Amino acid sequence: MAQLSEREKSRRITSNIFKGSLGNLIEWYDWYAYAAFAVYFSSQFFPKGDPTSQLLNTAAVFAIGFLMRPIGSLLLGRYADRHGRRAALTLSVTIMAGGSLVIACTPGYETIGVFAPIILVLARLLQGLSLGGEYGTSATYLSEMADKGRRGFYSSFQYVTLISGQLVALGVQIILQQILSEDAMHTWGWRIPFVIGALGALAVLWLRRSMDESDQFEKMGTKSRDKAGTLKELMKHPKAVMAVVGLTLGGTIAFNTYTTYLQKFMVNTVGLPKEEVSWINFVALLIFVILQPIAGALSDRIGRRPLLIGFGVLGTLFTVPLFLLMEQTKSPYMAFLLMLIGLIIVTGYTSINAIVKAELFPTEIRALGVGFPYGVTVAIFGGTAEFIALWFKSIGVESLFYYYVAACVALSLVVYWRMGESSKTSKIEAELEGKHTA
Repeated sequence: MAQLSEREKSRRITSNIFKGSLGNLIEWYDWYAYAAFAVYFSSQFFPKGDPTSQLLNTAAVFAIGFLMRPIGSLLLGRYADRHGRRAALTLSVTIMAGGSLVIACTPGYETIGVFAPIILVLARLLQGLSLGGEYGTSATYLSEMADKGRRGFYSSFQYVTLISGQLVALGVQIILQQILSEDAMHTWGWRIPFVIGALGALAVLWLRRSMDESDQFEKMGTKSRDKAGTLKELMKHPKAVMAVVGLTLGGTIAFNTYTTYLQKFMVNTVGLPKEEVSWINFVALLIFVILQPIAGALSDRIGRRPLLIGFGVLGTLFTVPLFLLMEQTKSPYMAFLLMLIGLIIVTGYTSINAIVKAELFPTEIRALGVGFPYGVTVAIFGGTAEFIALWFKSIGVESLFYYYVAACVALSLVVYWRMGESSKTSKIEAELEGKHTA
């Protein structure tokens, strides 16, 4: 894009980021449709029992999907570093379409018995594989496609579309709740969102084929490309790898707690109606989306580190009080306010985590470096957050989960406090200025 005018270049950047982000939205819609509709289809895939047990089973499958994310980030991250960001993003959305279609078409437990949960697990593994590759490659692509001084702003659109995917899933849920009966939602209505996701993924597949490749990947030399995307090369950057693990630990648990798990918490623990909870989540997440580019742009002015430290301090201090207050409330308005406070705190992590990680690695291992340690950390901590919360609830000590979340955020705070300002030591900027050769 070097030979284009500034206006044409800006338009090209916007177009590419839109296409990359829209694909990210569909991938995360497919992922969150599972979480949003679990309260309806859990009884279809597992033997009859109490609702908490059935939700525990679907949460276990949700966690299993997370276990595939490190493998997806490893395989597709390597693919992206060797064959290009565009090729990897196109492949990942194709895999996601297949997983969603399988879930939409699978008969229930009463029809095919134990094969129903087995097929559900296999479909979720496909989705986990896809999403594992999507995160690192998408973060890398958005960070590389952005122009200097606006990388925080543009890369924040990864979480704008990530959260928007969840919003769309909730929006579909709200619409279906209005037009279908409770019984219809439980028997067949829950299949509709997965059909929508599969069709949306196919549309994005067509769009992604027209994206530009990033200049940094195209300019990567033959020598660098020969060693690109290998674990051997990644292990030459142990400090950056451990920084990604530490950055992710508290952030992924807090994010999954305040988004994915909180919906079930409001239904099962607080006792609010499902329809009210859907609206609370929708409005709170809509505001959360708006906050991402604002915080991302702020990081371009004041740096990434202050936002991360703000998240770490506030998350450590306020997680437990927020959940204890929510336990006691019966007001949907108070529940909404408490959720929004939690999401505002988490914004310090979500808005900039993609660019911070991308700035740590050189081009030849950037997608793998961003995605793989992140995927491993998310699989161990983020993917199990909901399961751990439901398990604590099942043994009568749900409040221990609140302290668990706060402790994990505190561990990440130590990393934020000790790390330097990534925008000042950015490998992306160093390469563009010719100060770094792989």
